[in-house]
Amino acid sequence: MYTIAKRFAFSASHVIGGLPAEHPCSRLHGHNYEVEIVLQSAELDPVGFVRDYRELSELKALIDNTLDHRHLNEVLGHDRTTSEVIAKWIYDWCRARWPEVAAIRISETPKTWAEYRP
Repeated sequence: MYTIAKRFAFSASHVIGGLPAEHPCSRLHGHNYEVEIVLQSAELDPVGFVRDYRELSELKALIDNTLDHRHLNEVLGHDRTTSEVIAKWIYDWCRARWPEVAAIRISETPKTWAEYRP
């Protein structure tokens, strides 16, 4: 199995609903997120790629135009915009375009990440 990955970054705010009022994530706050897309294939295309990295510029455009410097609750239409929920939302968008997508990983901080992998 061949595996490739590419990272993107964005800044956004969110509130996680359902938490106690004293929890810091129950208030509006923001993160400098990193998104990593992972693609896998048992076969390479005629050029020798799983997928040309340049094609992933569509994901960069989605991030820049839809997520960056936005309130994620409004974008996702969800009151529980955890990293897990964001990862699944991005995965679904990517999988509709690229069948080789195996996982999406979201980092809120350098020490934390969530991954969606079916």
